Amino acid sequence: MDIDHKVEEQEDQFLQFIDYAESVLSSDQDEGKDESNGPGWSWIASRILKTCIAYSSGVTSAILLSDISQAWNEQQKFGASRKRPECINQLKKKHKRAKLPNTVTINSIYEKNFLSLNSILEAVIIDTFLLPDPNNGILKKGREVFLTGCYLRPASGGSGYPRLLPTEYLVILLDEAEDDDAMLLGAQFCSDSFSSISLDEANQGVSYSLYSRIECIGSLEIQGKYGSLQRKQITLVDNDGSRLKFLLWGEQVLLANLFRVGCMLALDKPFIASSVDSAVETCREICLEYGSATQLYLVPFIQHEEQVSVALTQNRYHGSKLLSVLEPSQELKVSQFVLPCDSQGSIDFSNYPFRTFVVDLRDKMTSISLYGVVTDIIREIDASESEVIFSLRIEDATGAIWAKMHFVNLWSLGRLGLGHTVYISGLTCSMRRKKCLEVLWFENDVGASFINLSRLPALLSSPCLHKLSYLSHLSSQTSSTHICRVWLDQIEHCHVNTRFSHAICAQFVSKPTSGTVECNFCHSVCCDAEVVRTFHLKITLADETTKVLAWCTGQTATELLHISPDEFCELHEEEQIMYPSSLENERFTVALVNCRRQGYGLSSGSLTEEHGEATWEITLALKCE
Repeated sequence: MDIDHKVEEQEDQFLQFIDYAESVLSSDQDEGKDESNGPGWSWIASRILKTCIAYSSGVTSAILLSDISQAWNEQQKFGASRKRPECINQLKKKHKRAKLPNTVTINSIYEKNFLSLNSILEAVIIDTFLLPDPNNGILKKGREVFLTGCYLRPASGGSGYPRLLPTEYLVILLDEAEDDDAMLLGAQFCSDSFSSISLDEANQGVSYSLYSRIECIGSLEIQGKYGSLQRKQITLVDNDGSRLKFLLWGEQVLLANLFRVGCMLALDKPFIASSVDSAVETCREICLEYGSATQLYLVPFIQHEEQVSVALTQNRYHGSKLLSVLEPSQELKVSQFVLPCDSQGSIDFSNYPFRTFVVDLRDKMTSISLYGVVTDIIREIDASESEVIFSLRIEDATGAIWAKMHFVNLWSLGRLGLGHTVYISGLTCSMRRKKCLEVLWFENDVGASFINLSRLPALLSSPCLHKLSYLSHLSSQTSSTHICRVWLDQIEHCHVNTRFSHAICAQFVSKPTSGTVECNFCHSVCCDAEVVRTFHLKITLADETTKVLAWCTGQTATELLHISPDEFCELHEEEQIMYPSSLENERFTVALVNCRRQGYGLSSGSLTEEHGEATWEITLALKCE
């Protein structure tokens, strides 16, 4: 990778602030604790960006550090209690499974007086009140349960306590090492297998009790004519190696949050459905569904761990401080970190202490985050049309790689262009048959996020996250987003045009000979409601050092021109010609990206942007007061 790119990363203020925040949090930790006990690089980056999205008008260093520290302290308090019953203390010592995403504590419910529907409670029964139901014997003191889909009834009238309203989305945890649980599994769930299920017998009232391993948890699907019905498919494998689909419909998809691949799932009285009726693509004529009489038991997958060496890259680039200053004779220290590993051998990097670079990517890595520049975008053609897939080429200081982005319905990331700086989390890596590394991203996966920093409004008004550049600092090899203070110059050469764009992805549309309106980016056929008028502006920017020709569209152009596209079109032709002259010498803070750097957009079918001779795209603009 060229030296310019390395130097740009070294001077990237956003990366430097992550280092600073990490050092502040580390100083708050007790002495003697190793680095792996602190927050990971991606956790800090995600938290900073989340705060920037919440405070679009700008953030300060104090706001960011306060939010990060508070969020980390709350996360560290998970499972803590003023006085835990002894049964909970014993379970914490016994089990080493990983915490499920969206897990909350009872303490946090009391503190916030709030509980979202997709929150998960990993709870232990400390007391029971026997109801006239023989099956309630399983819910005894010390029994662990997972709950989700809970509604909170707050305390009212200044008396009483908050209560959880009954939920049907409860899973009872079993432990094969416990005699009572082992006897339950052996007596109730070992006589039936997937091959013994008969649809005819099920229709006549025969019920089954099945025991299987969770092999795969599918992404969220949208079903129904109007896209209003949700579905998740979970692939189960029994002891004979037979596979069946377990379907969750509507609000039932919340149950999938309680499962992990590799866990053993015991289903008592699942509903037996026809695969044809349920629209499931499978070689089996039947599938399983969560019925009104279904009870679920789970034997959790005990988290294995893998020792991972800190890659050489981290020693060279740790905290964006390059080790190019080291003498050749100086040795690099290599540290070891223990990371969780699932039943398929994939290592979870969500809590990895360091930033992950492209050169570090290997087979069986999950929960990866990348920070880099988009150098190519293409829309993949899916023969089944069941998914919307885009391939993005992401480049950082160590190299570039293609990532396949899977969307549930349509492109949902707003405007994205070549040269934009992005942060992506929730990536997975796997080796394909031809020994080629494949990087995948699924929109609805837990921990998946995509943030375009080049179009993040808070970036312009947050001095702690950017460093001002002069226009003379820009070069043809510039790849990062630069923030500059400029004024509008040579207005007589300004080119103002109005076009139509696709509201969903903010890219221009065209009208081919067929007469339909098609988006130039996502190639979707656009209805009238999805098409909006926008600007296509080319203008000269100047500062004390030089001038550059740049282009922009959308809200950025509206910010520069102080007028909406519709209002501009209502002006008479002479007024439209004269309008830009009123803007000369107005000063702005702008974000600039190099959209025509050598090597960008070389693939067949790549995104092409109509910017003519303009090398720079203005992605954000804020008028200087």
